[in-house]
Amino acid sequence: MSRSINALCLAVLLAIPQLALPASQADDSSMSGAEPRPRIGLVLGGGGARGAAHIGVLRELERLRIPIDAIVGTSMGAIVGGLYSAGSTPDELETVVGSLDWRDSLQDKPPRRDLPFRRKQDDALYPIKLELGLRDGEVLLPRGLIQGQRLGDVLRDLSVASAGIANFDDLTIPFRAVASDIVTGDRVVLGSGDLTRAMRASMSVPGIFAPVVIDGRTLVDGGLVGNLPVETIRDMGVDIIIAVDVEFPLYRPDQLNSAVDISAQVLTILIRKETRRQIESLNTSDILIRPDLGQFGSSNFAEIAWAIEPGQVATRANETELRKLAMTENEWLRYMANRKPGKRAAETVDFVRVKNSAPLSKRALESRLLTKVGDEIDTRLLARDAANIYGLDLYERVDYEVIDADGQTGVEFDATAKSWGPSYLRLGLALEDDFDGSTAFNLSARLTRAGVNRLGAEWRTDAQVGTEPLLVSEFYQPLSFDARYFIAPRIDLGQANINVFADESRIARYRVSDAAFGIDAGRELGRWGEFRVGVFRGAGEARLKVGNPELDNFSFESGGWFANFAVDTLDDGQIPLHGTRLNLRWQGSRPGLGADSNFDTLTGDFTAVDTWGRHSLQAGLSYSTTYGSNDQVQSFFPLGGFLRLSGLARGELAGPHAALGRLIWYRRSGETGGGIVDVPLYFGASIEAGNVWQQRSAIELDSVLISGSLFVGLDTVLGPLYLAAGFAEQGKTNFYLSLGAPPR
Repeated sequence: MSRSINALCLAVLLAIPQLALPASQADDSSMSGAEPRPRIGLVLGGGGARGAAHIGVLRELERLRIPIDAIVGTSMGAIVGGLYSAGSTPDELETVVGSLDWRDSLQDKPPRRDLPFRRKQDDALYPIKLELGLRDGEVLLPRGLIQGQRLGDVLRDLSVASAGIANFDDLTIPFRAVASDIVTGDRVVLGSGDLTRAMRASMSVPGIFAPVVIDGRTLVDGGLVGNLPVETIRDMGVDIIIAVDVEFPLYRPDQLNSAVDISAQVLTILIRKETRRQIESLNTSDILIRPDLGQFGSSNFAEIAWAIEPGQVATRANETELRKLAMTENEWLRYMANRKPGKRAAETVDFVRVKNSAPLSKRALESRLLTKVGDEIDTRLLARDAANIYGLDLYERVDYEVIDADGQTGVEFDATAKSWGPSYLRLGLALEDDFDGSTAFNLSARLTRAGVNRLGAEWRTDAQVGTEPLLVSEFYQPLSFDARYFIAPRIDLGQANINVFADESRIARYRVSDAAFGIDAGRELGRWGEFRVGVFRGAGEARLKVGNPELDNFSFESGGWFANFAVDTLDDGQIPLHGTRLNLRWQGSRPGLGADSNFDTLTGDFTAVDTWGRHSLQAGLSYSTTYGSNDQVQSFFPLGGFLRLSGLARGELAGPHAALGRLIWYRRSGETGGGIVDVPLYFGASIEAGNVWQQRSAIELDSVLISGSLFVGLDTVLGPLYLAAGFAEQGKTNFYLSLGAPPR
């Protein structure tokens, strides 16, 4: 990772305790003997990915048979210390660190395959992840770029042995996590409650992770007030302190080359000032361990396992002093036997509770839970249940806790409504330039008023300006708590450019404007699909933009009904690696419902993709046809553009009958960052075959056009960015710069 990236990440993530740095625990115990052994306390400081060095320290302490009687941790140190206190071993911690998908765990949303079908539509059309809130005319921002949903699930699964333990003194090693009260600036020492929430609070870097509210206090990263909390461990009554400092070092003068570097240096100075004070309070009998991590970045989670060995090396450097604290082998065996966490016996769920702060009915949430009374407690299933509720996109955080009450064991889900709601704004951007004067640019926004009533109704409005302006508004009303059936009145307004052909030669380009209103009814098919039918009525006009001025402008009336069947199991709405997408639509225009003429259209689009290692292969097939008429310009199907006959200009072909088949290969070649900052890079190629026809009788294999492309792409925060070269028959070529979601 570059030094400038490290500087930036240090500035905002200095203590970012990352996901799964596990830790194991031990009980306060003293061995029999002539003199009681001294109580030993371990302090684990914050430092983001650098905190993996704590695992190496723990491994060496166990090798030397050094007992630990209390642990205090900040940020990443709280993660490692909390998990160690909950029963994880250094080996288990290293396995988690090395195998965990850090980028995935630092996301909020569940895997896309687990999202409700309606939320998948958001993901496909609006790839920009940032969501804004609107309330009383004010634009609101989330309280953190990451709400910590997935991270909390990971930590809860790793600390399952502590489920039901409310006092951290009852862990196998007494434990404290240090956090900061963002309202008062006070240090908050967490020694009871829910262990997962305590660890999450200690590592909630302001601006990156959303704060955690515990007992009415809004808590963030403890590194702001005590990155190496020596005083806190002393308050736990220990005699000797082992303190591990993994803070990022100060930059040298020759490294301060940008405002980012200087800002990072300022924050480091402020944090290290308190750390120095804590270190100076150590006694001569205490031991300070400082792993040599150099410039290893606080956010370099892609290489986090590297930091473990420096922790071991630094601990060995203090071996002489540490051996004075060592147990005999027999004492150590007894100590470790006492320190083993007792496994909770297999328990069944006696009750399920849901705490809900959104307008949605509790029954609507309960209908999405797979865990039922009488089931055996399964933390993975509970995490799936929390993800199901979180996927409704109404909540800032959905947590769960295994609790004991009145002699029964149950599960309580806590769904906290978004603090920046109840209306949410997502933005989209689509740009396609062929470097030859043909440019398409659309800027779009989706405004969703969520949780309109207890059944989960929402009012969704899409507005788009640019080459293809549109306005679509739909009121989506579920008819039951499980939201299987729904009705959806809607209005649609839009404009598009359509080419007109005669004898396969383009003779004109029309600007088609239309408006329609209608009402749909349908059924959600689990998370994977949707079926809907509807009726509509509308009108429009087509104005000549290019072509023979003797050609007429014309207006038209539309009306009819449709049926649509959609499936989406893709794991990503933009650059998928697995899954399928299918959309079949039949539409009948009927004079009895207001249309000028009687005709039908049928469209189908299918995509399937699979991945082997870094190589992905995507196959697609599209077919559109019109029955009963060949001259309904407003219903023509366009082809041309990147991956839609790439050798032709965007929308160069249009007609009442169209077909396209394509095979796309792409390879993920790497990323430009690790952990949080991760921008995958792709290289790929495509081969495409298709055409449009003015008469169905003209459809034959000889008339199919062959195209292909070579491209390089980045999966950016604005959506996919492609630089491509397209090739077609007769030596036609096109070059493309494409950014954002594809055209609708």
